[in-house]
Amino acid sequence: MAKILTSRFDILDALSQVKTIALIGASNKPDRPSYGVMKSLLGYGFNVIPVNPILAGKMILGQTVYATLSDIDASIDMVEIFRNAEAVPAIVDEILGLKMTHKLIWMQLNIIHEVAAKRAVDAGIDVVMDRCPVIELELHG
Repeated sequence: MAKILTSRFDILDALSQVKTIALIGASNKPDRPSYGVMKSLLGYGFNVIPVNPILAGKMILGQTVYATLSDIDASIDMVEIFRNAEAVPAIVDEILGLKMTHKLIWMQLNIIHEVAAKRAVDAGIDVVMDRCPVIELELHG
């Protein structure tokens, strides 16, 4: 049964089942947090697919950028959101239309949207809010 994950154990367990991450709000600017997180996740061995309509077709850290989640033809285990909270409901709508292997939505630090999270959970997708996967992995050691 899907839920909003808050315990470190549950979060790390969910993350351990992830191989491919779609990172919404990816940036090609090294000083942006999404760039640093993407670089770290790649370093941890994840397949990270950047999503940014403005940069679609370009490369970030050797990975092709897609305009939308729907444009990605690979199986996605986790969608990481680097957008403001107001953008989350529309992103969840798009996610609900995708076929995901492991169903996990991750909202970055300071991103919380309870209503969209509940819709995702009701559809069988686990949700993490207001956390950074890289920080969680680093704390785990």
